[in-house]
Amino acid sequence: MAAPDVLDLEAAVELLRTARRIAVVGASSHPWRASNSVMRYLLGQGYECVPITPKREEVLGHACYPTLEAAVAATGPFD
Repeated sequence: MAAPDVLDLEAAVELLRTARRIAVVGASSHPWRASNSVMRYLLGQGYECVPITPKREEVLGHACYPTLEAAVAATGPFD
């Protein structure tokens, strides 16, 4: 079995610098949850975020999708 691809720190930073559209898997509508804070921060920095969670219809005013596959089918690919 082949090892999964792993980004080194420089590649990870470059990916975050160039990405503009991000899926937030496990996004929460609860403000005390880390995923809510992360999504709020990313939105504030100008990223387009798509929340992925089967438990909610929307998070921070953005439509949720139950799976990553459903989000890609409905909205297109992510960076």
